[in-house]
Order: sequence, then C-alpha cells, then structure tokens
Amino acid sequence: VMTHSDDEGLVLPPKLAPIQVVAVPIYKTEEEFQRIEEKFMALGKELKAKGIRFKFDGDDNKRPGWKFNEYEVKGVPIRLAMGPRDLENGLVELARRDTKEKSSISFESASATVEQLLLDIQSNLLERSKLHRAHNTFEVDTYEEFKQRIDEGGFFLAHWDGTEATEELVKNETKATIRCIPFTEHPVPGKCMVTGQPSAQRVIFAKAY
Repeated sequence: VMTHSDDEGLVLPPKLAPIQVVAVPIYKTEEEFQRIEEKFMALGKELKAKGIRFKFDGDDNKRPGWKFNEYEVKGVPIRLAMGPRDLENGLVELARRDTKEKSSISFESASATVEQLLLDIQSNLLERSKLHRAHNTFEVDTYEEFKQRIDEGGFFLAHWDGTEATEELVKNETKATIRCIPFTEHPVPGKCMVTGQPSAQRVIFAKAY
C-alpha cells in the first residue's frame, strides 16, 4: 500500500482492492437517475459474473464531486461516471486511479474494457514499483560511503559479517537497519563494510521514515 499510494490517497492494486470498480451517476431528475441506475446495474451484473468487485453509489446525499474524491482517497482502481448526455450517446466516463487518466468509452464494450483494464493496472503498478526499487537501490562497499549516503534515502546493498553486534553498531550510528537478506541462487561473498570480516553476501540496509 505504501509503495503505490500518493498525496491524494491510496492506490490499490486491483487484486487487493475491496472495490475494484465504482459507478457514480450524474443526474438532475429522478427519471435520469433511474435510467442511469438501470444501465449501471446491468453492467454491474456482467462484471460480478466475471468475479469483478463492483459498487454502484446511488447515495443522493452526496454530490458526484464528493464521491469522486472519496473513491480516489480509498484507492478504487476504476471509477465510472455517467450523465444524461453520456446516456444518450451510449458512453461512460472511465477514470484510472493509477495514472489519473480519464476517457469516454462505449457503454456496450464497457464490461470487456474494464476487465482488461484491471489487468493492465495490476501490471502497471507492479512494473512501476519495480522501476522505483531499481532506481533507488545502490551498492556501497565502505562504511564511510554508507554513512555519507544513507540520509539520501533509498536501499543500500552492503556486505555484513552476520553478527548482531555489527548490525546494532550500524543502527546506533546511522539509524539504518537490515531490511532484507536478498534471496539469490548465486550469492557473491565479500568483506563486511564495517569490520572487514568475511561476508556471505550483500544485505539491504535502509532507514525507516
């Protein structure tokens, strides 16, 4: 959750999201509401048959803009909206939470479009997080370099001699701790950046924020 979210709120991967698709009607009259509700409920039935977690928000006490903000904060992957003009033109507005992109799509193909888009969002978030990790992971070989760079943030791959004493010393002096011992089929041995003692492989140090 912390990896994907932004200043506007949560950005949930579709596989984890309690609500994957939310539909918000935009209307002025009761007749408009009923016609839009009928369309969205039919779409919701199709999506639920595919195992997609769908919600229609027909709460008349909240304005559409308020609902848009609420579901953005909650991290719902896809938001659909339909007004009278969309209804007449056979369209529905679709908004992605991960990229904040909006588009108008054909209502007839909405079920297939949403199904594919959820897969795309899941993949995009995974690739984006991998890229972020790669750009923020650094190798350091000396303790001096480590101490100079640790406050820059990120993850630091460094050799450690495997002792609690060395781990505690690093923590006390830099506030950084070992976050992970990477699983690798071919670990590369070296020398501990602090003590110079043998190290089986690099581990990941980072500070908590």
